[in-house]
Amino acid sequence: MSDESAGGVVPGPDGALRCPWGLSTEDYVTYHDEEWGRPVHGDDALFERVCLEAFQSGLSWITILRRREGFRAAFAGFKISDVAAFTDTDRERLLADEGIIRNRAKIDATVANARVLADWPEGELDTLIWSYAPDPATRPAPRVIGDVPPITDESTALSKALKKRGLRFVGPTTAYALMQACGLVNDHLVKCVARER
Repeated sequence: MSDESAGGVVPGPDGALRCPWGLSTEDYVTYHDEEWGRPVHGDDALFERVCLEAFQSGLSWITILRRREGFRAAFAGFKISDVAAFTDTDRERLLADEGIIRNRAKIDATVANARVLADWPEGELDTLIWSYAPDPATRPAPRVIGDVPPITDESTALSKALKKRGLRFVGPTTAYALMQACGLVNDHLVKCVARER
């Protein structure tokens, strides 16, 4: 059985082997090659990823990726202090904004999460999230997509820690997607061109 038929790496137009999802659309090629799985630090940057992963819940990531600039414009660049100051007028503006996903519960959670995080010392969100990064030596590189779990013990623990601190829309699956996207884990397949970048 070939890697491709087993859910393994596939060659792109340039001949380089990639995770199969990374070739499904042109938008994904750039995201897969240049962003996904690379370390992200900084409270505001991580807040953005937490928010976008929450908005993605129940949807495909491409839906969020294609609206990311709209989200950034609508949510003040995901600067925690600015989003924490949003008012009911901002809420109504967001509910009418066609450039984002207009889900009332997720919008409310984003603002509520910003208000919680605004009270944290600088760097605390970064430190908390990264404290759940597993030792890379304990994680063999996935060979095929089926080797990549939807949740892990670490993502479950991270979810619980974030919820305990008052954050919403941070379940274990969302927490694991965050860990993958922000480089806490490297789930590029073993032969993927982006794995060692």
